[in-house]
Amino acid sequence: MAKKQAKLEELLGAEAKELLTHRCAGIPKDQIHLPGPDFVDRVFLPSDRSVPVLRSLQQLFGHGRLGGTGYLSILPVDQGIEHSAAASFAPNPLYLDPENIVRLALEAGCNAVASTLGVLGSVARKYAHKIPFVLKLNHNELLSYPNQHDQTLFASVDQAWNMGAAAVGATIYFGSPESRRQILEISEAFHHAHELGMATILWCYLRNPAFVQGKTDYHVSADLTGQGNHLGVTIEADLIKQKLPENNGGFRALKFGKTDDRVYGDLVPDHPIDWVRWQVANCYMGRMGLINSGGASGSRDLEEAVHTAVLNKRGGGTGLILGRKAFQKPFKEGVALIQAVQDVYLNRDVTVA
Repeated sequence: MAKKQAKLEELLGAEAKELLTHRCAGIPKDQIHLPGPDFVDRVFLPSDRSVPVLRSLQQLFGHGRLGGTGYLSILPVDQGIEHSAAASFAPNPLYLDPENIVRLALEAGCNAVASTLGVLGSVARKYAHKIPFVLKLNHNELLSYPNQHDQTLFASVDQAWNMGAAAVGATIYFGSPESRRQILEISEAFHHAHELGMATILWCYLRNPAFVQGKTDYHVSADLTGQGNHLGVTIEADLIKQKLPENNGGFRALKFGKTDDRVYGDLVPDHPIDWVRWQVANCYMGRMGLINSGGASGSRDLEEAVHTAVLNKRGGGTGLILGRKAFQKPFKEGVALIQAVQDVYLNRDVTVA
């Protein structure tokens, strides 16, 4: 354990002590519904989720290396549509074959694999009973010229159920001109998924050019992403996927919407763990788990992935959904990176702040 802790501190670098000892004073952890082995029973049992939905949620929380901990490690691979197959898979053409995507999730001990109708459907009969499937229902494709940024339904809830998926996933671009239509579409889809006994995961992303002010990108501000999360849980997403917050003050900088000064001081001090805590708070104080995304691949993927996992866990989050950092590497390296992230959640010395 001492060696693992030393390795973790090495990966975190100069920030290690600060990140591992920080305490959230704005919203203390005793106000949060924290992840744990009994999370489904403790949090979802009193809700309106049906017995089949509870079973599907337990499938997600019970599988893989993090099974039984209350934390999630999910491999998402829909980037062939979202970012083009060339941009996504040229670094490692192995993953143009859908079976290798599922093999990576299995070998790494993920709780689930999330992908497209085509990817999961092509191997469903072989793998749907071996690892929980999350079928992503909508996508933004970039072949249309000029490019458009809109989430379009590519699959139906019934198709997800027929292939044995444990959950469906979808994206809403909150803040975009198309968001109202997307909210209606996905609210109806999630209701039907719950009727059929599947869990629901919402990619609560922001999308509007006005959210970039100068050199600051408020698509990743704690206050705006927090409000995106709050809209997501309103349509009964069981889990929220959100980008890691990198700043705060989006509402103030954009001079729109309504906010409160306490979101920039007393409730949310200027610290990355407190920013994550605010994202969690907007998920009904953690009743719906927050899973942060892993982000794009680069030269410091291992360090960045572990850093994100520490912020998520210490902020009260439920795990990571990490794709490109893993599948754009050789198979064994991808497995090792995912498991390094999982080790953060298995490490009892990394506590909730």
